[in-house]
Amino acid sequence: MASGLSHGLPLGRDVAAVRRRIEGMEKLLERGFTIPGTNQKFGLDVILDLIPIGGDFVAAAMGLYMVMEARNLNMPKSAIVRMLGNVGFDWLLGLIPVVGIVPDLLFRSNSRNLRIIRKHLDKHHPSSAVIDQR
Repeated sequence: MASGLSHGLPLGRDVAAVRRRIEGMEKLLERGFTIPGTNQKFGLDVILDLIPIGGDFVAAAMGLYMVMEARNLNMPKSAIVRMLGNVGFDWLLGLIPVVGIVPDLLFRSNSRNLRIIRKHLDKHHPSSAVIDQR
């Protein structure tokens, strides 16, 4: 049985633990916060865009973590390349001063990458799926 961190992110190498870590990273980066008075969600990715240049590198590095986990799941190279393209495109958009925040709200590379990973896991490791309890 994999042990977990105090906030619930598992440390194990099993597929279910990896899935929960990837889902947690996506939530943090893309939809961890809500604009008050709206349903518009945003994440750390948008906040990091406010830090010129360095913030974009940090956000890209965090996005690459999801790609690394996907690689460790032995996902096909074509899926890894698509995921790298999503991170790279998001990084390039983020380099545009001030305006780069808007594409981050709309493109959401980490959510796209999570969908790619979930599709693979649902096909090859269906037992790792959990029912979303919102």
